[in-house]
Amino acid sequence: MEWYISYFVLGAVAGFLDGMFGVGGGLVLVPVLVFLFDSQQFPAEHVMLLALGTSMAGILFSSLASLREHHRHGAVNWRVVRNITPGILLGTGIGALLASSIPTRGLAIFFTLFVYLVAVQILVDLRPHATRQLPGTAGMTMAGIFTGCLSSMVSIGGGSIIVPFLVWCNVSLRNAIGTSAAIGFPVAVGGTIGYVFTGMNIHFLPAYSLGFVYLPALFWIALASSITAPLGAKATHHMKTGLLRKFFALLLLVVATKLLIKVLA
Repeated sequence: MEWYISYFVLGAVAGFLDGMFGVGGGLVLVPVLVFLFDSQQFPAEHVMLLALGTSMAGILFSSLASLREHHRHGAVNWRVVRNITPGILLGTGIGALLASSIPTRGLAIFFTLFVYLVAVQILVDLRPHATRQLPGTAGMTMAGIFTGCLSSMVSIGGGSIIVPFLVWCNVSLRNAIGTSAAIGFPVAVGGTIGYVFTGMNIHFLPAYSLGFVYLPALFWIALASSITAPLGAKATHHMKTGLLRKFFALLLLVVATKLLIKVLA
């Protein structure tokens, strides 16, 4: 029961962060799931991939709950979502295949370095200037492939890539966050399918695993995140989140550092 409570609390925090910032749920889910799965003595060589796959499947539910709230506030550019989705689906499949072929230690280090990059970006408030317009179909497809591939490898909804990209393309920050939340759903669909497929023939995975998705953790994370993601999305439209973003970045640095120490040890 204590594991289920841990999953529920983790899902609640991740869902709120995903809804509020359009980025970050997976960046918190993955390292904490690694610690929880390791404590449950899951096979060490599969812990990282199980954390990535379960986190990606959890984003399915938090992104749906979040995008509904952003859509209600008119903050989703559905034309962007429609144009970028084919590339997203292709890229997430490629990313899951790459992740399953990288040794656990290297994958964990890659994930940690990505988290550091996102945290620093938030702390220094590094945002691109709006210098161009949205690209055409080919450009959006390429952006989708890149976003999907990287998002699948580190199990995020893609907000840390999509939000700066949309701001660079002259989309307001509010609409960039809302659109990113909507794009998180096809990212999660493609990534989840990829992690389920690549883990189907792996032996000695924990009971109740579907490929690299651990279903008991997914259930409690999905339940909690579906409740808190709309609350986070609503908070984006009703409060200033600048200071909260700084605290969130510091949380990412702490969690990523603990994971890196664990991996190097």
